Amino acid sequence: MALIKSISGIRGTIGGQAGDALTPVDVVKFAAAYGTWVLQTTQNNTIIVGRDARISGDMVNKLVCATLQGLGINVVDVGLSTTPTVEMVVPALKAGGGIILTASHNPKQWNALKLLNNKGEFISDAEGKLVLELAEKEAFEFAQVTELGKYTQNNDAIQQHIEAILALPLVDVEAIKEKNFSVAIDCVNSTGGIAVPMLLEALGVKSVEKLYCEPDGHFPHNPEPLPENLREISKVIERGKFDLGIVVDPDVDRLALINEDGSMFGEEYTLVAVADYILKNKVGNTVSNLSSTRALRDVTEKAGGNYYAAAVGEVNVVNMMKEQNAVIGGEGNGGIIYPELHYGRDALVGIALFLTHLAKSGMSMTRLRASYPNYYISKNKIELTPDVDVDAVLTQMQERYAKQPINTIDGVKIEFDKEWVHLRKSNTEPIIRIYAESDSNATAEHLANKIIADIKEVIS
Repeated sequence: MALIKSISGIRGTIGGQAGDALTPVDVVKFAAAYGTWVLQTTQNNTIIVGRDARISGDMVNKLVCATLQGLGINVVDVGLSTTPTVEMVVPALKAGGGIILTASHNPKQWNALKLLNNKGEFISDAEGKLVLELAEKEAFEFAQVTELGKYTQNNDAIQQHIEAILALPLVDVEAIKEKNFSVAIDCVNSTGGIAVPMLLEALGVKSVEKLYCEPDGHFPHNPEPLPENLREISKVIERGKFDLGIVVDPDVDRLALINEDGSMFGEEYTLVAVADYILKNKVGNTVSNLSSTRALRDVTEKAGGNYYAAAVGEVNVVNMMKEQNAVIGGEGNGGIIYPELHYGRDALVGIALFLTHLAKSGMSMTRLRASYPNYYISKNKIELTPDVDVDAVLTQMQERYAKQPINTIDGVKIEFDKEWVHLRKSNTEPIIRIYAESDSNATAEHLANKIIADIKEVIS
């Protein structure tokens, strides 16, 4: 059993003993801490709650909503929804915050409370620490019986989200309709099974092969949209006559695409392709995290904009996007952040923008993918003994490569012309994660192994 308390929320497996897993006791305690923080910092007593379709969602939802009501907070429950939908509802209804009940790409035994501020964005590091402190001290006071919060439901949130996407100037519904795309989708039996078909219908896509679109929370495979988990839809596309495949994770903030021949477009290239389309229409800056592909930088600079790298984590990417007035940004895990709509990873707006791009390009998926710089990322880790000073190791690696361009906002990233290596320490165990990118798998792995050998030399 596992319970992970972090600045972004609380995540754990269902069942077990209080304090060791995500039990009802832990859910109530953390919801009360967050609700108290909202009341103290915003003086706003309305909170939006939504969830993905995982099996424990209904139980956790009832606990959270009742706890917030017990604090005197009015709850607007959007029910089965998506993370980006809840992010949009919070500012639309002028709420004090929002809670999304989802463990994202984690398996079905996991659930989590993800916490939003009154802008519909994930709370900051400092704000998360305050919530954790309130939970630890149990510093909350519940309302008297005559002051309990009200509970209401909003069943139109996803539809309103889709309408906002359709209203975007760079979403061209007519261009998509004209192409008469044939699409296969895998929504891993979560809320994407509700939202993605609704969106495709609104975009005029009539031919849709649905895989796992029943939102019952019984994930048919590992729900993280990585190539090794997408073999079934890949085979369906390979055997059929489809223009592309679309895959989302359980809370619909990550988007993976599959080519017409069943091969992977590459989750790193979801953001690259959407950014390419945006930049063709509006020159500007882009942002991704330090561990994302260099291809975004290449596409941005070719279009006349500037690329900026943020520390890993959605909140860090959003902050950098605001600082640099970026027109598009996100993460290499298929996370698209389009500020014209809202500051949050959003697979739905990603689908609409990508289909517009594909329609207007006149290319097939494989040809479009081939039009971008080709890079490969090798992901590795080195396990250390508890007595090793990881920070000291990273400092020595920085000194060893001092002649190269280095970024230290999140670990150590070393650049070698168009290759790079990013070293990040784990916050929970003595591990250094090593990501390396080059123009082939072999050279990326060679670069990673060279750095791993250097780390071992430094330690010895």
